[in-house]
Amino acid sequence: MLMGADLSNILKIQRLNDEHIQFLVYQILRGLKYIHSAGIIHRDLKPSNIAVNEDCELKILDFGLARQTDNEMTGYVATRWYRAPEIMLNWMHYTQTVDIWSVGCILAELITGRTLFPGSDHIDQLTRIMNVVGTPNEEFLAKIQSEEARNYIRNLPKMPRKDFRRLFSTASAAAVDLLEKMLQLDPDYRPTAAEAMEHEYLAAYHDETDEPVAEELDLDEGLETTNIDDWRRLIWDEIEDFAAHPPAVADDTNMDE
Repeated sequence: MLMGADLSNILKIQRLNDEHIQFLVYQILRGLKYIHSAGIIHRDLKPSNIAVNEDCELKILDFGLARQTDNEMTGYVATRWYRAPEIMLNWMHYTQTVDIWSVGCILAELITGRTLFPGSDHIDQLTRIMNVVGTPNEEFLAKIQSEEARNYIRNLPKMPRKDFRRLFSTASAAAVDLLEKMLQLDPDYRPTAAEAMEHEYLAAYHDETDEPVAEELDLDEGLETTNIDDWRRLIWDEIEDFAAHPPAVADDTNMDE
């Protein structure tokens, strides 16, 4: 599958119709379901990291910031505009739903043709986010480990959550509802990739029988005696096996239509 462009380049030259948007977002979530099932967070989802071919088939690129979910995290990852708020608030054990926030930002940009939160710096980014989704409640603040971050938010003027139906007035009701769910300030209230694919907005493409998850690998047995050359061989075998049997995409939606 030859990838002709990345999503950021496509957005610069054309507006996509709703069918294309649904298919692209579905594929991103389908890929995330697989990645997340392997215990990996991408952490840097953005339009320029999503390659698309002429049939509207996509690949998620650039896993340079990807990490296992059980690792302690740093707040300084991902391109700022698509970065989940909990990353900037220095949550040290954030979850896979940071990627769902990024998908929400991408969906909003696909609908409007504009970046949703084009912050000029760390503080401006948080302010722009809260201007749209509202300032957090005490339940959310209690989850922030950084006292400095909590105090910063408490000192912000109170901002209500904007009406997404007005903010995304050209979008369908189903698209707006999915955006509402993805762009929740509190990550505990965002859907997983699997749950998001079940949303009515993606009903035309959702097929649970064709949404694979990663096979669980037993890495404990013989781990201490496995040398570097063996690891290289094992990893290469996995890559070749995946390349020989790639998961099929759900449909064939031509970008030129």
